[in-house]
Order: sequence, then structure tokens, then C-alpha cells
Amino acid sequence: MASASNDLSAITNTLTDDVSSWEGQNLISVTQMTTSGILRLFQTAQSMRSLVRSKGGDERLKHKVLASVFYEASTRTSCSFQAAMMRLGGTFLHVDGGKGGNTSASKKGESLEDTIRCLECYTDVTVLRHPTTGSVQQVALGDGTVKPVINAGDGVGEHPTQALLDFFTIWDELGLSFEVMKGNSTVDNPHTGPLVVVLLGDLKHGRTVHSLAKLLARSSLKHELVLRYCAPATLEMPEHVKEYVQQCTNVKQEEYSDMSEAVKGANVLYVTRVQKERFETAEDYEKVKGAYVVDTSLMKEAPQGMIVMHPLPRVDEISTDVDSDPRACYFRQMENGMFVRMAILALILGAP
Repeated sequence: MASASNDLSAITNTLTDDVSSWEGQNLISVTQMTTSGILRLFQTAQSMRSLVRSKGGDERLKHKVLASVFYEASTRTSCSFQAAMMRLGGTFLHVDGGKGGNTSASKKGESLEDTIRCLECYTDVTVLRHPTTGSVQQVALGDGTVKPVINAGDGVGEHPTQALLDFFTIWDELGLSFEVMKGNSTVDNPHTGPLVVVLLGDLKHGRTVHSLAKLLARSSLKHELVLRYCAPATLEMPEHVKEYVQQCTNVKQEEYSDMSEAVKGANVLYVTRVQKERFETAEDYEKVKGAYVVDTSLMKEAPQGMIVMHPLPRVDEISTDVDSDPRACYFRQMENGMFVRMAILALILGAP
């Protein structure tokens, strides 16, 4: 149920390994989950992967309806949520609230809160993306909504489900372990030693890296975490994210300008595009466009066990020649997005 308070601290660490803690809840920020709650979600996502690969899906969410409401462009997030709902027997209504959309009453002056309240009359859960930072939190935690709201990205703020699928991919690909009961990796060759993650590109506007840095830092991993920030001048990681990470234990933060130096000894290279739509002028964008390009020459220098990730879409920051490298896992990462979102929907709608 929606909270009567807009204070995010009231729901911090409330999503745990107890499945009942997820039922009927909003998912607004990565700060809502305990480490055991993250593990519960990841294990549920693994079961969803097995389900899809063996049977294609099931009917646990039959007669449930998802409201897919996007005021910004989306392909992967909207489609993966819709596919996740359908794989579990449910269905969806899609509202395109962007400038070119024609299915939103916002063009008639309707408030975001009223739009969501009306859609709740027909649906069971809402997935919402909006360009204004904090808007999803305001809607979800205000007095108006009574059904769960999932944050699909709010401006340059957070994108919690992207961070969760990214973390799941890292956990799954590398075999990470958590400092919780039954948190040890079950893969044949689990990761040992520090976890070194390079976040590369537009770190200022990239809500995916904001959420991922917070999520990795606040999780009780059995590995020292090293976050390396590599960004063009003016696009560095925001201070508020670095300050949050600094408060967490067993985490180091490092800053680089040279991409080749940043990847030395790295386990993960997480690449983001320079987001043209976030710049005030085309001239500002052109100054930093193409500052970093991951290509085959970089991959020859990079560690053999380093995975390359990207939330997509890409423009020119990863050469297509890298796609055939087994370390390139961004398309596996996209598939994981559906499994993780299936798990989120199942948990929130009480059918894990």
C-alpha cells in the first residue's frame, strides 16, 4: 500500500527475504532492500529464468493488469515489463505520455497524480517513468495512490529495476557471495578477492549508474568493493552519490580519466552513453560526444575475466566488433531484465 508520507526513509530496508514484506509495496529506490531481500529477489529471478526456458511461463498472474505509463522514451524497460507480465499470465495497458504520445490526458492538463489514480481503477500495479526527478516518489508515497507503483526511471534520479537487473547480472556472471544466511555463491568457480567495477561515460546524467553505485555499496558483499569512476570533464559522478557510497562499509571510490588505466584489474566495465537529451545545447553535447569508445583494442588490454555491460541503447561508445567477444554480456543483461522484472511483479503481487 502507498505510504501517507513522502519521506523515503520510512521505507528504507523494508523489503527483506520474507516474501510478505514485498506484497503490495511500492518499489521506488534501491535503498528499500536489505541484502537478504536482494538475495530473495535474485533467487526468484533465477527461478523465473528456469521457468521461461522450460515452459515459457505460467498463469500465476492471470487476470492481473499492469499499467505501463511512460512520459519518456523507452524500449527495453517498457517491453521487458510488458513481456514479464505476459509470461506470468497477466496483461497490460500502455500509456505513452511523452511529447509525441497520443494516449495521455496530460495533454488536456491532467495532473500526473490524477492520471495514476484513474489508471488504478483498471489495474493492479503501475510502472511509471517520468522526466522529473522525484516525481515517481511523490506519486507513489503521496496520499492518492492505493496500489503499488514501480519506478521505471525519474529524470536523472533513480532507476531501481535497472540497477537490480545490472546487479543480478554481475552476481550471476561472476558468482558473487553475500554476507547473509545462504548467501554463498553456488557456482563452480565463485568470485574471490575484491570486486572492481568501472563505471564509464556520462555519470552525471546516468540514473542507472547512480542507482547501481548505491545498490552495490549498500549490499553486504563478501568482497571488498572498488568503484572506479571514469567520465569526461563536466560529466563526473554527482557528489551526492559519492557521499552516499562513502557512508557504506568496505567500499573504495577511485576516479580516472584514462579508460585504459581504469580497466586494469577490473571485473566489470559498465558503459553508459552520453545522453544527448539531457544537454541544454547541442554544442555542449558535441564537446563530450565520443569521449570514450570501447573497441577491440581496449578489449585486448582488458582482463580476460572482465565482463562488459551497458544499459542500452548505445550510440558509438561500444564498437559492434566487441559484440562477438564472450565478455560482452549486455544482451544477456537485457534478457536478465525480463527475469528480474518477472520476479519483482510476482513478489509485489503476492505470487512468488
